Amino acid sequence: MSKTAPVSGGLPVTKTQGPLVLVAALVTVVLWASAFIGIRGAGPHYDPGALALLRMAVGSVALAIIALRHGIRLPAKRHWWLIIAWGVGWFCVYNLALNAAERTLDAGTAAMVVNLAPLMVVIFSGLFLREGFPKPLVIGAPIAFLGVVLIGMNSSTSAGPDITGLLLALLAAVMYAGCTLVQKYLLSAGTDATTLTWFGALAGTVALLPWTGSLIGALQTAPPDATLWVVYLGIFPTAIAFTTWAYVLQRSTAGQTSATTYVVPAVAILMSWAILGEVPTPLMFLGGALCLLGVLVTRLRWGRRA
Repeated sequence: MSKTAPVSGGLPVTKTQGPLVLVAALVTVVLWASAFIGIRGAGPHYDPGALALLRMAVGSVALAIIALRHGIRLPAKRHWWLIIAWGVGWFCVYNLALNAAERTLDAGTAAMVVNLAPLMVVIFSGLFLREGFPKPLVIGAPIAFLGVVLIGMNSSTSAGPDITGLLLALLAAVMYAGCTLVQKYLLSAGTDATTLTWFGALAGTVALLPWTGSLIGALQTAPPDATLWVVYLGIFPTAIAFTTWAYVLQRSTAGQTSATTYVVPAVAILMSWAILGEVPTPLMFLGGALCLLGVLVTRLRWGRRA
């Protein structure tokens, strides 16, 4: 019988599953980092609502295929309304807020504000999900956030902060943190991860339907490459990455899982350098290194338990 390493607030992780969890976390990080490039490519041709609606429509279809292959397991009826609220918050409100914020804020400032979310998750999961405050997580998360601040300060191109944009980015951060906590609660209550992600995506898509007219107009005027970017966003950073995110979240604490996403800015820097030719500054490299170091510190608890 294979030995297991208990994980607070999640399923036991066997020795054979441990590498799969790490691979799933890596897939999530890389695909979410690539979303910044996709949003940049599609953003000028799709308004925030149209972009979110097309992305979620494509993502919902892809998630339906994944759910059907995995096997649909209906959640408990008492959780249905919570799942709908979670899906609207995560896949509708978060997307709208982030897309709109990045129209008035530069990517660096938006990243700094939105990445308050993992710190919120660390605090509130310790208080409300009884995950506690393990030292590696309490030390590593602020180190990683400092890296995000360095990246944001050195990638800023705007003349000054836009209050509306800052509030929208803060709303996105609150949605990120709150929805992560709700998702962790639902997974801990026995809800199937794949089915939950699909139902949540459907709820978010339905909530975005008021932007159908805007989407039809954008499809008629947008160049093909912009539309392909949105399709990419729906399949990879949405359907695949949220599936792997749920897999990791079910087998780890909410604090550890959310802290892992601090790697996203570092990976996004490298992708922008390789694909868009945007050469990072030395301080951005330092910020990326701090992101990686901070996430590594948060993961020390796994290595010790194993």
